[in-house]
Amino acid sequence: MADTDPLDQLQAVIRTRLGGDPATSYVAKLHSRGRAKIAQKVGEEAVETVIAAIADDREGLVSESADLLFHLLVLLADAGLSLDDVRAELHRREGLSGIAEKAARPR
Repeated sequence: MADTDPLDQLQAVIRTRLGGDPATSYVAKLHSRGRAKIAQKVGEEAVETVIAAIADDREGLVSESADLLFHLLVLLADAGLSLDDVRAELHRREGLSGIAEKAARPR
């Protein structure tokens, strides 16, 4: 059996826990508090990731990046989106200059 990507595995676990008991599941607790709270957690983890990067804290950067990815996956699941949606967007952007792609976005 081929190895499954850890992010795909985590995404699957998160999806099964969204509707769980908030008393026993962190994912269910976040989900029950609403998308704004989940988004706030993504922001907090992003800031902690940046702080670790600026501090040149390699271990902290890895740990905070894992937290950031986890909370981002919770947010995507809450919104009915998946890594495949993000992958499709990345594929769409392939070969585009970052500057040109950003300039083409609706304002």
